[in-house]
Amino acid sequence: MKKLEGAFPVLVTPMNEDETVNYEGFAQNIEKFIEEGVAGLCINGSTGEFVSLTKEERFKLAETGVKQVAGRVPLIIGTAAETTKDAIEYTQQAEKAGADAALLINSYYAHPKEDEIYEHFKAVAESVSIPVMIYNNPFTSGVDISTETILKVGRDVDNITHIKESSGDIRKARDIARQGKGDLKVFCGSEDLAIESLLVGATGWISVSGNIAPRLVTDLYNSVQEGDLDKAWELYDRLLPLCEFLEGSGKYVQISKRAMELKGWAGGPCRKPRLPLSAEEDARLKELMDSLETVSQ
Repeated sequence: MKKLEGAFPVLVTPMNEDETVNYEGFAQNIEKFIEEGVAGLCINGSTGEFVSLTKEERFKLAETGVKQVAGRVPLIIGTAAETTKDAIEYTQQAEKAGADAALLINSYYAHPKEDEIYEHFKAVAESVSIPVMIYNNPFTSGVDISTETILKVGRDVDNITHIKESSGDIRKARDIARQGKGDLKVFCGSEDLAIESLLVGATGWISVSGNIAPRLVTDLYNSVQEGDLDKAWELYDRLLPLCEFLEGSGKYVQISKRAMELKGWAGGPCRKPRLPLSAEEDARLKELMDSLETVSQ
């Protein structure tokens, strides 16, 4: 099993102007991320518009991703679905394709109760042998999973090994990291709490801003691990305005895809109902990217 730690960009799904998936551009982006020295990659997540993709597209993206990565870095594949049955199918397909781990959020429309979340995570994880990273994001799923449920399912299910913690409550990241030691490792899922999460025990970061500045987020993570907090904070101070723009705009997918285009990578439009950035938002993104150029060189 590959070790899951470090800053993992969570990739966009490039599209053509007719909103079909650009699989060639997807593979080319993966190659560029690996050349940038990232610790690992995550695909078919929220940033990848998984809820807007068909089953066939998600399967093909998983297969394309595994083939392109070719074992060079760990690859986490998002396998979320509204029903447990469908989540099992996606997770089993990811395992068959060759994923190193699956990323699994709870049902995002049903607003399930704690026991339902526990049983969902347990059933999906027990259907495969690869590691499963569960995911707490009340902003997208409408449910903030309790620390107790997270710790319990981590203790009870051997291959639930990590959690992506995106509640924005640093106390929750701290408590899971400390109380779940030996059972569950924490990945930061909040762009504006990256260093804070690492300092309270997180061992990784699923990073949206890693699409835009992959080398910078990698350097930031490494600086924390090396104990060079002055350098880490200097990098984060420069990155934080972009992180806050991603978190606060409600348009993190559009921002990420537009940024890819501005870098000369594959981006393209989002699937509707997501609309492009406004002129003001586009100008702000360009300003933020210009400010990062000297950092990422």
